[in-house]
Amino acid sequence: MTDAGVARLAGWVGDGGVVVLSGAGISTESGIPDYRGPSGVARRATPMTYQEFTRDPVARRRYWARSHLGWRTVGDAAPNAGHRAVARLQELAAVGGIVTQNVDGLHQAGGARDVVELHGNLARVTCLGCGAGSSRSELEHRLTEANPGFAPAVSAVNPDGDVTLDDDALDGFVVVDCTACGGLLKPDVVYFGETVPPDRVSRAFGLVMAARTLLVLGSSLTVMSGRRFVLRAAKEGIRVAIVNQGVTRGTPYAGLVVDGPLGAVLPEIVRRVEGPVAA
Repeated sequence: MTDAGVARLAGWVGDGGVVVLSGAGISTESGIPDYRGPSGVARRATPMTYQEFTRDPVARRRYWARSHLGWRTVGDAAPNAGHRAVARLQELAAVGGIVTQNVDGLHQAGGARDVVELHGNLARVTCLGCGAGSSRSELEHRLTEANPGFAPAVSAVNPDGDVTLDDDALDGFVVVDCTACGGLLKPDVVYFGETVPPDRVSRAFGLVMAARTLLVLGSSLTVMSGRRFVLRAAKEGIRVAIVNQGVTRGTPYAGLVVDGPLGAVLPEIVRRVEGPVAA
């Protein structure tokens, strides 16, 4: 992280018209590991796909058992200095909308508004039968009651809110279904094999196209779900700035890249933007 890079970034942000695209890296300082950054963990199993979840009862039971344990990490996580800095930049009218690839809800918990959650939110649950929605806290209460004493040893928490757990530790775990229709319950997140709802994508592109600067925070941009917004911004002549620790596939399209911890960089950007505003 260079002072020159931070100073230039503060100038861009101070110009206003910034839309944020955030990834898992902004939440690592809240205790949620990311996928590929220096504080992340290697994914020890293939992420759950929608097809597997809906068609394989054993895989579904495995998912809910692991997610039941992992939810404690995500559900108890608190917004960090990076989240709070983004919210403050919104208050200063430097940042407009936020598009996040994260499912932890920490932007909103940190005070942000106008957040497009591309991949949903783990705090919500939906029924695949009747479409009824419910809270994750309600489901956790039901799972705890259905599985008293279920507390196997956990070797690692994964970025998407479940844990690494031996299959033999899952014996006897009971999955609960929708109280309204008995249908399958699913976290309100986009699994591999699912498509992000078109209205969500359209809203995100709308924000990007109206921006002066697209500011990418904590994303390696490895998957197209997030990288497409960078590609569109670059094509349309919209400035792209990236703050991330480690390699990012967006570098060829960015006019400015700052390699550093978001919990340090973003509060400094706030401090520099606040100065002219206060003056």
